[in-house]
Amino acid sequence: MLITSTLLGSIIHRGVKKLKSFFEASYFIPVLVDAVAYSMIFLLIFQDRGIINFILSKFGIDAIPWLKQSIPAKLLIVIVVTWRWTGYNMILFLAAMQNIPEDYYEAATIDGANSWQKFLYVTLPSLKPIILFTSIMSTIGTLNLFTEPFLLTNGGPNNGTMTLGLYIYNQAFVSLNMTYAATISVIILLIVGALTFIQLKLGDKK
Repeated sequence: MLITSTLLGSIIHRGVKKLKSFFEASYFIPVLVDAVAYSMIFLLIFQDRGIINFILSKFGIDAIPWLKQSIPAKLLIVIVVTWRWTGYNMILFLAAMQNIPEDYYEAATIDGANSWQKFLYVTLPSLKPIILFTSIMSTIGTLNLFTEPFLLTNGGPNNGTMTLGLYIYNQAFVSLNMTYAATISVIILLIVGALTFIQLKLGDKK
């Protein structure tokens, strides 16, 4: 997701400046849509007789049981989460790119750098702070992921899409094991803190 966001931000920043406002708004819209609403839409799109399987059938491809098998269900969750947050992260990367002095790119052009080399040696190093920030937030978001797997698959099939957030919910409100759920929550908090600390330290070293 972060890789996609970075590439999209770079393309818009360096390649399609005239339509930048349009793309910024278009990619940010998913963040504004309520999680329940878009989850239900994706549920309709990816059901057995949904539009995705209908399109696949037109190409002679068998229908994919998105909600009935573990691997397709995991892929569906990834698709939904990526759809929602790619645009948000792209806006952050794009804002950071706009603060990169144009002189850097002009100097790279004089040195004979192509577009890929400019991205690799000028853009990416300048994005270090925002890459670190989005990495930390994505890690926290992944550990706390709840709404999408709850509404789309409810952790199934066979717990294939069970996330920590959904597991805690089931323990607390389905199994009524409040103490166990609270303990897991504290452990997750410690894990998030530790991962954030490690990422910050790695960022300082770089």
